[in-house]
Amino acid sequence: MLSARFLLPRLPLTGRSLCSGVAAKHGKTPTTADVRNKLREIVGASTNWSDHQQAMADRASLSSMLARSQSDLPAKKMKDSRLEVHLPLGSEPQLREKYLTFHNTVRFGRILEDLDSLAVLISYSHTYNPALQRSPLSIVTALVDKIDMRQHIIYPDCDIKFTGHVSWVGKTSIEAKMHMSQFQDGAYAPILDATFVMVARDPQNKRAAFVNPLVAEGPEEEKLLQEGEANKLRRVELSTASLLKVAPTDEERKIVHSLFLNTLDSNTVSFRSRLLPPNSVWMEDAKLKGLEICHPQERNIFNRIFGGFLMRKAYELGWANACSYAGRRPTLVAVDDILFQKPVEIGSLLLLSSQVCYTQDQYIQVRVHSEVFDPLTRQHSTTNIFHYTFASEAEVPHIVPKTYGESMLYLDGKRHFNQTVHP
Repeated sequence: MLSARFLLPRLPLTGRSLCSGVAAKHGKTPTTADVRNKLREIVGASTNWSDHQQAMADRASLSSMLARSQSDLPAKKMKDSRLEVHLPLGSEPQLREKYLTFHNTVRFGRILEDLDSLAVLISYSHTYNPALQRSPLSIVTALVDKIDMRQHIIYPDCDIKFTGHVSWVGKTSIEAKMHMSQFQDGAYAPILDATFVMVARDPQNKRAAFVNPLVAEGPEEEKLLQEGEANKLRRVELSTASLLKVAPTDEERKIVHSLFLNTLDSNTVSFRSRLLPPNSVWMEDAKLKGLEICHPQERNIFNRIFGGFLMRKAYELGWANACSYAGRRPTLVAVDDILFQKPVEIGSLLLLSSQVCYTQDQYIQVRVHSEVFDPLTRQHSTTNIFHYTFASEAEVPHIVPKTYGESMLYLDGKRHFNQTVHP
């Protein structure tokens, strides 16, 4: 569980900020329960399952509070959304078990959950209106743009600190930048940097809603705004160049052909006779699958499955696949481009499929595909796609595609690898 301290510069905790009274209520630093209770309070959600359903139905009445245009909303500054959250693994040993792996390291899937919750609270801090008791906005995660690891070891017995704030906004979207550090040798050392993209929707989470514009104070914040705009343009370009929409580049076609020629049997001189090269693994043999039944316990404040839960399950499956492929424990290098295509409803059968899709030297690129399955209609619907880059202590076997579809997965994995390891 997290303990949290919210920093709103020049605004004391007793002021009219989003987080007013959270700490004062108990006379101590807030815990994870306090943070998530605050999120429930913001939207009027309940911890009780039946009451929660009714509370979500009652939110329809808040639609009249939505702004008709972005110009109707006051501009906010980056400091208005700045938060600091502490995870006291060192000072509160009883919290460690939730975060502990059997290797005596920290479960990164739990960190993903915490980052997701923090990004939501940061976004609500930006859109906070002191005149309203409940927010009419439904703010959800649209994309994990990137998570860069600055240190690969997270110690289970040292305190962790998360900081973050809004760094860019569109008309209905919000970019939140977060940093994680850990207390070592008398100071906090950086662990990771994360960028999440959130979207605001109406009280029933059916259509887009406007968010407050963001103004920069000083050249440093102006640079962050420019980076956010560049990130948006980059995402549009990547989507336009997707291999699901356009053919591979000339260079990529040569790579695929070279891979194909490298698997031909020189004795038969036949396109159908394929041999696996030395120190290689067919892509079809580098899969790992899982199933989750989505119970109400894993719901978010909007009565859907918590995005952090999905990220944790996908990460752990991807890590297990990389571990099996390398034959040893891998370390995480980066998380890239986690796309939330549609929400996962409570009661869904969630199918997770991880695939090693690209390798280079000691690096392993893993793609995890998430879909819901309706056993009554037999329909499959993609909900999320996750991309992880892992590193092994030694060089790993080459992954080799056999079909054209696998070759596209290979190229897509190579693109993500180049963006994260060799940007």
